[in-house]
Amino acid sequence: MKGLIIATIYIVVIILLIVIFIIKNIKEAKRLKEAIRELETEKNLILSAPILNELSKVESLVKDDKTKSKYDNWQNRFDSIRNKDIPEVTDMILTADGYVEDKNYKDLRVLLANIELRIYRLRERTEKLLNEIKEITLSEEKNRERIVKLKSEYRVIKSDFEKDTDAYGNVKEAIDLQFETIEKRFQEFEIAMEKKDYDDINYIVKSIDEMVEHMKYVIKEVPAILIMCNELIPNKISDISDIYIKMTRDNYQLDYLNVDYNIEETNKKISDILDRIKVLNLEDVVFELKTIINYFDSLYNDFEGEKIARTKFEENVDSFKFKLGRTDKVLSSLLAQINDLESNYDLSKNDIDRLNILNKEVNSIKTSFNDLNECNNNHSFPYSRLSKELDFLIIKLSKIDESLEYDVQTIGNMKEDEARAREQLDSIKDLIKKARNRIRLCNIPVVPDNYFVELKDASDAIKEINKELNKKPINIETLNIRVDTARDLAFKIFNTTNDLIKNVMMAEETIIYGNRYRPIKEQVNIGLDKAEVLFNEGSYKKALEVAMNAIDYVEPEIHNKILKAFNEEGS
Repeated sequence: MKGLIIATIYIVVIILLIVIFIIKNIKEAKRLKEAIRELETEKNLILSAPILNELSKVESLVKDDKTKSKYDNWQNRFDSIRNKDIPEVTDMILTADGYVEDKNYKDLRVLLANIELRIYRLRERTEKLLNEIKEITLSEEKNRERIVKLKSEYRVIKSDFEKDTDAYGNVKEAIDLQFETIEKRFQEFEIAMEKKDYDDINYIVKSIDEMVEHMKYVIKEVPAILIMCNELIPNKISDISDIYIKMTRDNYQLDYLNVDYNIEETNKKISDILDRIKVLNLEDVVFELKTIINYFDSLYNDFEGEKIARTKFEENVDSFKFKLGRTDKVLSSLLAQINDLESNYDLSKNDIDRLNILNKEVNSIKTSFNDLNECNNNHSFPYSRLSKELDFLIIKLSKIDESLEYDVQTIGNMKEDEARAREQLDSIKDLIKKARNRIRLCNIPVVPDNYFVELKDASDAIKEINKELNKKPINIETLNIRVDTARDLAFKIFNTTNDLIKNVMMAEETIIYGNRYRPIKEQVNIGLDKAEVLFNEGSYKKALEVAMNAIDYVEPEIHNKILKAFNEEGS
């Protein structure tokens, strides 16, 4: 039973595969037949092209051997397509049908590709042939339409010319002759049309088209060209020449502009342009004239630029001369002091070398400035160049001034630091002296050891300042450090003195104040005795604290009262 089921399934699968294969073949055959029908349609469209109709038109137009030769050639080419190429394609299509019937799809696909390529090439040949034929059949209509349009344009152009013939000066005769030539060409067209000479017709129409287009440009541009050649440019040349002569007399150096040479070349160019206009040759004429006008316009800017440069140069010369003299004076003063500065201060080699380099640069600028003045006096260079050279020197001098300002400030700071150190030395000594006098006047029983240590440190710092000031050369950086150290130590001993005196006075007065409570409270008596011992030993701050704690037994808040009393007294 199981074997029967498997066999049944196997048979069903085989049948399904066969059915699918058959359906697929049917669809493929249908698709290929459709492709063949499309190729058949494309082949028939080639034959349906209106070549025969156009050839019949040409046959009726044949009047000479040239046209007859063209007609025969076209007829032979069409016969070749109709009687040879098309039948060959038909045979290939029939073969393709046979391949479909035989289910020879492999060869069929190759054949269909060849048929499609063959039809494509035939279509190209047919279209090319049709276009060549239509050049003759449509020539009369097309050229007649073009001639009508050209005659209309010609009348407008001639009308524009006749409205103001004076504007064309001596070019008028050449224009009249060209108009006559165009009119003759129109007559030649009519004669060629009668003869059906289509090659000559095309040539004549093209010739008329070019002449009308050229005359349109001539009529439009010649009046403006003549104005530029005869009035505008000559007036500019005259004006430029007057300005050039005047500025040259005013000692402006303008040789670099080549004005005389360019005016001479411009006159030659204008003469050449006028000659070309007489024969209506306007090629590049407008461009050349605009270039000439732009050149002369640029000369006005150059002249104005020279005037501005002269004003700027003359203004800057005096200012620069003053600044250069000031810089040279400062630098010379520093160089004159260099030996003293080296002996007094610890100057680095770089500082000295920099001053020497700056001196060389200043001397170089002085030489360049003198040369610049000489060029100005000799009028050997244009002011635009002189001004640029002076600007360059101004920039160089400004950089030197910046560097020199640093050197002057550095050296000045050294002198100021030395003077300030001497002044502060006196202030420090005075501050320590005041501290020692206050200790002496207060008659303090015992001076703590740390006070004498601080006093010695301050005194040693003063000696270090004196040592640095007595050195030759002085190292300013080290001197400033010594001064800062001594000043800090002097303020420290001064503040220590004030704190010490304050603690002595507060402790002494607090003990005296607390004596009133000795009979009342034994703890007060004991505490004050201990405070007196500490006071006599020099422990004034501790003595004050013990005394206030003892009094606190009978008078609470004594700490705040004492501190407030001394603060008010101090203020």
